[in-house]
Amino acid sequence: MTKGSITTQDIATTTSSEAVLYGERAIQEGRLITFPNPRIGREYTIRITLPEFTCKCPFSGYPDFATIYIDYVPNQKVVELKAIKLYINSYRDRNISHEESVNLIMDDFVAACDPLSVNIKGDFLPRGNVHTVIEVSHQKDIASVRLE
Repeated sequence: MTKGSITTQDIATTTSSEAVLYGERAIQEGRLITFPNPRIGREYTIRITLPEFTCKCPFSGYPDFATIYIDYVPNQKVVELKAIKLYINSYRDRNISHEESVNLIMDDFVAACDPLSVNIKGDFLPRGNVHTVIEVSHQKDIASVRLE
């Protein structure tokens, strides 16, 4: 084995305190990355479905599972899809309520790409016979769009 290479044997015997796997590192660093909108001035909708959202209940620590739906009309910037996948995966070990997780996703999304409008819905799987759907919307002030 050459110095610096990792084998499947190494992975099987590595403990979490010894090394962070590259996928875990990418998720920990998960942040929303954007690129310039290729069609500024044209109003179009981007729909993103993220069916593997997980977080932990802030009271019990039990896992919660949801599908996150993001529909947005971009302004100057578009969110890069791999970045949003990693960002969403960063919630998996957070103790956070359904309501706060969807609102925090909205805050971060608006801060990253400043869309003309966005609707984010978290459709959580039932737990204890309760099905929760959280929906939050944001609309950019039209006056500020004309000034850009």
